[in-house]
Amino acid sequence: MLQALHIKNVVLIEQLSLEFTNGLSALTGETGAGKSILLDSLGLALGARGDAGLVRRGSNQASVTAEFDISPDHPVYDVLKEQDILCEGVLILRRVLNEDGRSKAYVNDEAVSIGFLKTIGEFLVDIHGQFETYGLLNPSTHRIVLDQFSGNSSFLSDSSDAFRKWRDAEIMLAEAEEQAARAMENESYIRDCVEELRDLSPVEGEELSLVEKKKQIQHVDALRECYALVGEALGGEQGADILIGQAWKNLERHADKIGSDISGLIEDLNGASENIQQACRKLDQLASALDIDLNLEEIEDRLYALRALARKHHCAVDDLPRLFEELSVKLEMVDGQEDVLRQLRLKVEESKEKYRLCAIKLHERRKSAAQQIDKVINSELKPLKLDKSVFETSVELCHSETAWGAYGFDDVRFLVATNASSDTAPVLESLNKIASGGEMARFMLALKVVLADSAPHSGVFVFDEIDTGIGGATASAVGERLAKLAEKHQVMVVTHSPQVASVADHHWMVSKSGGRTTITPLKGQSRQEEIARMLSGAEISSEARAAAARLLDTG
Repeated sequence: MLQALHIKNVVLIEQLSLEFTNGLSALTGETGAGKSILLDSLGLALGARGDAGLVRRGSNQASVTAEFDISPDHPVYDVLKEQDILCEGVLILRRVLNEDGRSKAYVNDEAVSIGFLKTIGEFLVDIHGQFETYGLLNPSTHRIVLDQFSGNSSFLSDSSDAFRKWRDAEIMLAEAEEQAARAMENESYIRDCVEELRDLSPVEGEELSLVEKKKQIQHVDALRECYALVGEALGGEQGADILIGQAWKNLERHADKIGSDISGLIEDLNGASENIQQACRKLDQLASALDIDLNLEEIEDRLYALRALARKHHCAVDDLPRLFEELSVKLEMVDGQEDVLRQLRLKVEESKEKYRLCAIKLHERRKSAAQQIDKVINSELKPLKLDKSVFETSVELCHSETAWGAYGFDDVRFLVATNASSDTAPVLESLNKIASGGEMARFMLALKVVLADSAPHSGVFVFDEIDTGIGGATASAVGERLAKLAEKHQVMVVTHSPQVASVADHHWMVSKSGGRTTITPLKGQSRQEEIARMLSGAEISSEARAAAARLLDTG
């Protein structure tokens, strides 16, 4: 909902702040009073093209700020999230226009592009009579609107899921065919590589193990000599173990002469002897480990073969086992590629058929909904003085698969004929081809009234020129439909029709005085006086006041 509009230095408006509420708001006033300035100002805030002529004379800058109250489930949040713009229920759009025509845009005080501001604006407001690319006038929205009317959300989800699976299957097939083609081109080379790798049978970690064994072989003689010398020093005829034993015996032999307790010393020597003996046993184990059958030439040949094959394939030696597996798979693809490709092609056809069935269901629902929507909208046209007009929803199958998508294969367009004759078939054109602004606005009103329940997030509806060339019963019909639309949506209408103004929930009068535009909320007697002016002109008669009172009572 549009909560407020703040305008500063736009044409005849020096500074103006308006607050809005739900329901139908009517803006009235004499021709040239400045009603179009309000729409131009709102358009600026929504991303419409800026013009230096909108800047008030004597000012170097104009600005417009529009404040919106956004429901928690509004789809605009998804768009804001893409730009990392925070919004907690209140969305503020601001546009600053300089006197040289350049402008800046802001969303919740975050600088954005004019294009992004326009994208946001299209989610919030539908303006008819001013911006012909908004809402239903854009053919790309027609399919979305028809699906909303049809309640097709679950069917759309099924179609989207089936389409994705079909496309994934096609990608898998294309990749497999490409791999198979490359494998066929290199079949002889791959087969030779697999045979070579199979013969060598590389093992991950083998290179490091061979290097360690090579080091052992290169130093085995030096280690044996070292172990022999250490063994002799510990357990030889003049080794530490013999010398400790001799010391222990000497002490024991002269124990009675020492005259004090030497048992502790004897235990220490005994422990030292045991430790030396344990060290000798460990040394024997190290020496025995050297007695392995290692052939340095065989190890070096194996290392050379592994490293040469790694260089050939531009990889590390430890990557050779993985390479063997990959090339083996490719060779299996060559040998059994027809079976693999046959299965993938079958999967593509099956997934395509599932998608086609989902799309056909959507097509049938759309065709049925198109008949319903055409019937209801055409019944709305005659009371709106569009009795020579015909509305038709075109749902055409796209036979080219390149046009198929996640939302089916239908081309949906809203078509109209404004001068239909009972004698000949109507000449139907796109909705945006309607030349008359008044006809366009009334067509939009009929559409919006019919579609209101299926488009809960349409935001604000603004109608301009909707009463051009109509009056009496037709104007009353327009007012009734605006009021009906305003039961669930916020609606603003710029009108010259007293019948339309009288049914509004809120009435604003736009006037110009001293070269400035002002807007005044009307209630009670002042509102009755404005409607009387609309009925009779500058000279307000008693009959006009009485008629205005009747309209307000009826409204």
